[in-house]
Amino acid sequence: MNKKLLTYLFSLLFICGVAKADVNYGVSLMFGEVDTSGHELESGSASDKNSKSLKESFVGGSLFVEASDDNGFAIGLDYVPIGLDIGSGKRTDSSSGADAESEADTGDRSASAEIKNLFTLYTNVPVGSSGYYGILGLHMTTIQTDETLPNSKYGDEDVFGLQVGLGMRSGNLKYELSYSDFEDISISASGGNTGNKIEADADALMFRIAYGF
Repeated sequence: MNKKLLTYLFSLLFICGVAKADVNYGVSLMFGEVDTSGHELESGSASDKNSKSLKESFVGGSLFVEASDDNGFAIGLDYVPIGLDIGSGKRTDSSSGADAESEADTGDRSASAEIKNLFTLYTNVPVGSSGYYGILGLHMTTIQTDETLPNSKYGDEDVFGLQVGLGMRSGNLKYELSYSDFEDISISASGGNTGNKIEADADALMFRIAYGF
């Protein structure tokens, strides 16, 4: 079993086993924007770089389990069961410098990526006595690529991310605004052009409404 998944399963057991804490289950609706910037290095050469920056809006939902005490301190695990698009693009390349036609770096290229199986282990730290709290979270997700390339293919990458934000609790409802910064993404190609590599960085701004049962 994936070591990262084991970490989250143990975290879930910890949450559900917190002594003298109320355990709630709930659902949430989220809105946000992912800002992604990156480049493709062809044949591993920095001089042959194709760069692109994208901003992608998203709407999604999640399921969560949360343990909280009487002071409002909470630890929870949130899971987004649907993929979130973080960008797509396409271009047509042509080259006349190859010795053989089969070696020419030509053809239509298209690629897209999405965040899949997003888990977040988070804590809510009370700020004052009016229901406000700070948010600290750790993301774990898979960047899944889908591409159409002449000679090669890119795989998927597991990445971590950090989340900070501010929220307000009102009865069973929570309202949150948060910022997430994911670690650098580096994916090497397999197939024909094995020297090709994609390097990217992604961050997100999100507003979330959660309801606990």
